[in-house]
Amino acid sequence: MALGAQRSSVYKLVMREAGRLTAPGLAFGLVCSLGASISIRKILFGVQAWDAITLACVAVSLGLASLVASFLPAHHAASVNPVDALRSE
Repeated sequence: MALGAQRSSVYKLVMREAGRLTAPGLAFGLVCSLGASISIRKILFGVQAWDAITLACVAVSLGLASLVASFLPAHHAASVNPVDALRSE
């Protein structure tokens, strides 16, 4: 903001960075959950080892939670007064 950025570009920058961190985390989590479910397959009774709908719902809900949680820092970064930011440096 102190260098002339618009509010929308600050929001986009922070939310894009959050998305770039969320996507690999979700992919790694899905791979680990598939590995864990296959390894405990023998103790699951009446439930499939991996359910695509459940995995997709969990991934979507965690991804949305991550992006919603990233909105607060984005809002804070976009609402910084440029004069105050320059004074503190």
